[in-house]
Amino acid sequence: MTAIAYPDPPAGKPLWLVTLADLALLLVGFFVLLQANQGIDRSALARGLREGFGVVTPDPAPLPVAADGVFDFAPGSAALPRSTAAIAQWASDAARDPRVMLTVTGFVDGTPADIDPATGSAALLAADRARAVAAALAVTTKARIAITTSQTPGRRAALVTLAFAGERKDRP
Repeated sequence: MTAIAYPDPPAGKPLWLVTLADLALLLVGFFVLLQANQGIDRSALARGLREGFGVVTPDPAPLPVAADGVFDFAPGSAALPRSTAAIAQWASDAARDPRVMLTVTGFVDGTPADIDPATGSAALLAADRARAVAAALAVTTKARIAITTSQTPGRRAALVTLAFAGERKDRP
């Protein structure tokens, strides 16, 4: 079949204009959907739309407010170098507010001497340091405690950070 045998396209609007109008109508419909749901929790609607498109976003990180309790550890050790009574009292007082979360960060300095003696892992030693402080805090504090690790040159420590995590319905 030759090109001459094809029929002429019908006269009318260009195809791109129809597509643009469809897109504009979809956008208007989306805004109507958002405005029509005044009684619905908007964060739940946004979360549902994100999940519908396959986007999974974690909850926002707590906002750090204060830090205390820097414990300086010996190289290769996760044994607490001093008493945790003062930091435990500070954390207990701060954790009375249910919106508060504590983060304990364990640090290693990155040198060959600052590793876990049993496994040779610096990350495991940092986690052990953070867990030792968190365990001491958990005895006196009913706060939410998160544990993180870090490798920072020249720092063999554990740091307790107080953060405002906000009000959440799923948090006890």
